[in-house]
Amino acid sequence: MRETRSSLPSPGERRLYEDADSLISAALRAVEPCRLVEAALEGRPPQPAGELVVISVGKAARAMAEGARRVLGSQIGEGILLLPRRTPGAIPEGFATFPCGHPLPDQGSLNGSRAVLEAARRAHATDLVLLLISGGASACLTLPQEGISLDDLRETTDLLLKAGALIQEVNAVRKHLDRLKGGQMARAAAPASILALLLSDVPGDLPDVIGSGPVSPDNSTFADASDVLKRYGLWERVPDSVRRHVERGLERQVPDTPKEAEPDFDRVQLRVIGNSATAVGAARREAERRGYRTIVLSTELTGEARAVGSRLAGRARELREARGMTAPPTCVLAGGETTVTVIGGGRGGRNQELALSAALVLDGLENVLVASVGTDGVDGPTDAAGARATGSTVNRARSNGLDPAEHLASNDAYPLFRVLDDLILTGPTGTNVSDLMMVLVGDSAGDSEQRADPERGGRTGRGDPVSGADGSAPR
Repeated sequence: MRETRSSLPSPGERRLYEDADSLISAALRAVEPCRLVEAALEGRPPQPAGELVVISVGKAARAMAEGARRVLGSQIGEGILLLPRRTPGAIPEGFATFPCGHPLPDQGSLNGSRAVLEAARRAHATDLVLLLISGGASACLTLPQEGISLDDLRETTDLLLKAGALIQEVNAVRKHLDRLKGGQMARAAAPASILALLLSDVPGDLPDVIGSGPVSPDNSTFADASDVLKRYGLWERVPDSVRRHVERGLERQVPDTPKEAEPDFDRVQLRVIGNSATAVGAARREAERRGYRTIVLSTELTGEARAVGSRLAGRARELREARGMTAPPTCVLAGGETTVTVIGGGRGGRNQELALSAALVLDGLENVLVASVGTDGVDGPTDAAGARATGSTVNRARSNGLDPAEHLASNDAYPLFRVLDDLILTGPTGTNVSDLMMVLVGDSAGDSEQRADPERGGRTGRGDPVSGADGSAPR
């Protein structure tokens, strides 16, 4: 992990920084896409009578394709790769590659999506399409419906994201403006068989939401798309072409996305191979190894980033003041994806906003830390994955002439954490299973002598919800 930090006011906080780094690293290792795909295919590799076509789309597309290549090798007849621009790593041999825009689609997205549609339409009944989907696929796999331009689709997506719409709501709109999303790729590929391996970045691991569900039955309708745009006050703000298309759908002048009863899905298999619970479970095990009692709040946490940050910091304060049932050192973990309603012109992302909100509640509290990080290594339009806050963040910011409350009000967390050297800078990770959030509460005076040796195992709290007996994080 690549980062710098200013000196911290206590050895206790320095220990918390080191522990947070270790938890993040453990979580990222657990959701390494190449390994997950290899594990999913080994033992039961697909063996179609006809051609095997591998299509990999999203932030983890390169690594997922490499995992498929390692297992299937020369069995692959055609390979197509759609991935965000500047994705690190070597492209697997034999894959036609299309760098795409993210979070907003671009011409590369269109070119790659046309190639995918053509490959789907060429597939025969004896062929198998192995579809590898990860977060970011909604932007990469974009082919607007007739009459809707790329610019109009980009504008609509941008409006939804800035309005703080949930990913399910954003995708409900996108699926009804696109020719591949919402099960329409399965419709194009029928009667070929499809095996989809999904790296989930959405709460609940809903297949129709992950990557906007290109081969999943769509549970949303044109009415849902209309309701989302109206709920966020965007109906009159979206381009005319978008509004007209939704209106035509409501009037049944254009068909809705395919639903579960349709035969297009008879030969489709869907498997989630990694998710938030995978990352949180690995972080929990590392926390226990380092001597923490652990509490897992949720692996499907959602809500406004600043509200979630305040609640996590409130939990830290309760534990610090011995008002909880679990004594320090304690680690509270959560996975999920928060949202930000943009009202200012600042720079940041949901994880940085969460941390800044937490800092205001933590102010003056000793030996506590709240951190939030995007597992893809990208938080908003910044080079940071997230940020950390402690009880000294507010004081250190003010000592540097910065007002944390003003920065939060203007959605401007990035400059503040950059001055404090408290950004989490991983660089693009090549994976994506939503965000990892943590609260670390150290021993009362930062005394590390009571802490269990990480090599000898840690402690687990009783009286708070913890992970299951099988070692998996609860859902």
